[in-house]
Amino acid sequence: MAAKSLGYRVVVFDEAVDGPACSCADLSITAPFDDLDALARFAKAVDVVTIEFENIPIGALEFLETRVPVRPSAAVVRICQDRVLEKEFLKNNGFPVAPFRVITSAEELGAGLADLNAPSILKTAVLGYDGKGQISLKPGDDFESALKQLAAPRAVLEQRIGFVSEASVICARTSQEHQWHTLCFPVQANVHRNGILDVTTVPAQLDPTVLHKAQEITSAIAEKLGVVGLITAEFFVMENGDLIVNELAPRTHNSGHHTMETTMTSQFAQHIRAICGLPLGPVDLRSPGVMINLLGDLWRGGEPDWELLLREPGLFLHLYGKREAKNGRKMGHYTLISTQEGLLETGRRALELRGLIPHGAL
Repeated sequence: MAAKSLGYRVVVFDEAVDGPACSCADLSITAPFDDLDALARFAKAVDVVTIEFENIPIGALEFLETRVPVRPSAAVVRICQDRVLEKEFLKNNGFPVAPFRVITSAEELGAGLADLNAPSILKTAVLGYDGKGQISLKPGDDFESALKQLAAPRAVLEQRIGFVSEASVICARTSQEHQWHTLCFPVQANVHRNGILDVTTVPAQLDPTVLHKAQEITSAIAEKLGVVGLITAEFFVMENGDLIVNELAPRTHNSGHHTMETTMTSQFAQHIRAICGLPLGPVDLRSPGVMINLLGDLWRGGEPDWELLLREPGLFLHLYGKREAKNGRKMGHYTLISTQEGLLETGRRALELRGLIPHGAL
């Protein structure tokens, strides 16, 4: 929708026949990601390719790169979709990460647990997101059973970090007239529940030096990776103000959905500007705000009655058009805008509203 508002035609390639984006696209191509004929038709129909999420077979992106610009590149996506490559990239380039070990066998897991000697999290190298593909471990636990339960040939054992808060930064990077430009959105504070993003507050109520450092690190990551488009860095904030990079996402990010209302340029419009070589838009806050995710659990008794939310002044509801509501599945979100002084009360009200949403046939 952001692309179409700038006058572009949009072609969607997806394995699903009825993906939500298809209803907004000028053309949809439905085929497996390894269908080279379909990919070739797709490449012929577009001038630039971008991604909605990073768990796309790299072979598909590499094939498309031989025919049309892919932004971000397959090389960037390869690193960000694989925790082993991502952690090693961050560590090797001097970015702050939690102590970790690469695991490919039970022997390596046992040695890693003994080496870290602390509560840790075993994470699949690929396809894990929203808390999936993760097992908590501590020294002395049955690591062989844990590895069998994870059922992954490669994994990362990461020391659990005692952080005081979580934050994320979305950074745009583009090339214009042979010069590179980067621009970070305001730092946002995040709260996760059961491994899934629950609440995002902007601006993050952190020390200005921490805010500056988070943007500085994210910009440096974007430049080192050679990103064209957006990249999001998720951080653990330590009690002393130190930052630990938790994850990277080379795309628009759930924690930035509030930008449709809170910033001068939304993350979606900024992504389109970046991949198309247009000037980056201003990211100054128009209004502080709190974003609440809506998961499929809310649909247990039928379609929720949204009237309560839509009566609330300053509240903006977005539903994604997903046909099936599942527990833990992100079905939509709402953003409640605020004043800087009333941000804490806005957060309380935003959570209160979710708890009051009744179910009912619409």
